[in-house]
Amino acid sequence: MRGMGHVYQRGHVWWVQYYFNGRKHRESTRSQNRGDAVRLLRSRLEEVGRGRLIGPALEKTTFGDLAELLLTDYRINRKRSLARIEDGTQHLRRAFSGLTVLCLTVDRIMAYIRSRQEAGAANGTINRELSALRRMFRLGEQAGKVAHRPHIAMLREDNVRTGFFEPEQFRAFVGHLPEPLQAVVTAAYLTGWRITSELLTRQWGHVDFLGGWLRLEPGEAKNREGRQFPLVPELRRVLERQKAYTERVQRTRGQIIPWVFHREGQPIRDFRGAWESACRLAGLPGRLPHDLRRTAVRNLERAGVPRSAAMRMIGHRTEAIYRRYAIVNKADLRAGGEKLAALHHDALPLRSVE
Repeated sequence: MRGMGHVYQRGHVWWVQYYFNGRKHRESTRSQNRGDAVRLLRSRLEEVGRGRLIGPALEKTTFGDLAELLLTDYRINRKRSLARIEDGTQHLRRAFSGLTVLCLTVDRIMAYIRSRQEAGAANGTINRELSALRRMFRLGEQAGKVAHRPHIAMLREDNVRTGFFEPEQFRAFVGHLPEPLQAVVTAAYLTGWRITSELLTRQWGHVDFLGGWLRLEPGEAKNREGRQFPLVPELRRVLERQKAYTERVQRTRGQIIPWVFHREGQPIRDFRGAWESACRLAGLPGRLPHDLRRTAVRNLERAGVPRSAAMRMIGHRTEAIYRRYAIVNKADLRAGGEKLAALHHDALPLRSVE
């Protein structure tokens, strides 16, 4: 080991000394056994030989340190999915809390995936958790808290949602919602905009009745791009009724209400319970708020709106993403078949076979 490092004593405790990238490193073994020092030095020299020194500081990095880096990144960048990432890391915390990063090996991560599948979690849900873990390691590497990242393979997702509302289903469903929610859910059905982040955040300054637009400013949407939706007659009626309701509440309470959608002047924070109750009463169990976005895309397709315009109205940046939402059901296929049959009947009259 001469010229590369050596072991020595300070008092009764053994220390090791070695070099990496021209810098001298000293490290206490906290042991009075020389053999412990020799084994530690050999381990460090193996790391140096591989070109990546872990060292005592990185060995102390825990999963909790990486999780806090991830949440801090979301907070300082004001990412809108902070609440979702906080919820998504809870399962990771229960599995890995207290472990050092060096313990988060590929086999341990695979065991985590297996346990989540056995608990009934869908592959898409597990992938969101694995994505969070990947991001933690990238941030840890940038912060100098992680020497290397384990390979984290994503699962194949076969559970793509295909839910949507037919017009009669939506009418039955929305009728079971409390009145303050009926307006915003109808707006989501018409526009395909996200309820929590894009509609419940609308203020009256975003509604242009004269020009005929509902606006989303740049930076407010998930893709950071601005957006505007034309006030088609039904959407205009929804917003006009909501404006009249807002003015009545303002007069009663003597306060200015900036929000387009609200409960007696208070912002709508949570509607999960009311949503699930309305789904149950309408005989539509399992419907999700995001199904309204899929429904709006399909309605635009049915109406023959050019795809480029529809993408701008809904807020899809790529056609690949848009196509995932452009769901075709049996009724659409049957209607297409009838149109094709009519075309062939007129163009290719067939003689009966005797």
